[in-house]
Amino acid sequence: MTIEESLRSRSDSTCELCSKTDDLNVFEIPDSPESGLESHILICDTCKEQIEDPEKVDPNHWRCLNDSMWSSIPAVQVMSWRMLNRLKAEGWPNDLLDMMYMDDEVKQWAKAGIQKKTENSIVHKDSNGAVIEAGDTVVLIKDLNVKGSSLTAKRGTAVRRVSLVHDNPEQIEGKVEGQQIVILTKFVKKA
Repeated sequence: MTIEESLRSRSDSTCELCSKTDDLNVFEIPDSPESGLESHILICDTCKEQIEDPEKVDPNHWRCLNDSMWSSIPAVQVMSWRMLNRLKAEGWPNDLLDMMYMDDEVKQWAKAGIQKKTENSIVHKDSNGAVIEAGDTVVLIKDLNVKGSSLTAKRGTAVRRVSLVHDNPEQIEGKVEGQQIVILTKFVKKA
């Protein structure tokens, strides 16, 4: 039996992440400690495209992880965990990550793929040098005038669930008084 046939049998010919039944592909999970069937999952074209190209990610598509994260198959758990981590800035994935359980070996495999990507990526640091991640809460350390608005963001204001500006390590985004603004990292400290 080929890997594809085994995967189709294991998944009942559905995407192991979102449960679609058409346009299915064999997908090898990067950084797998094993080879063969255990390092592969069966996924649809939509999931594959969004996994391979972060620019095309539709967060609402990945609400399916609420179900697939409970799979007993380690490869499905790993891919679910990695996608939830990629989507942390959305807010809702943090709740799922808090609930998710994986064996230590599986969690190491999941983290291996994330660590490789972050080694080469931009790091956002607050005024004290602490690393800021998507979804964190920061506190303003000085009054900031918001350009194009009469709003002044006051010192001590907490900005929850910040998102990172991926091409600039000195900028983050967050909501202050209901308005989405760009904030320089040198004017915040991690809460």
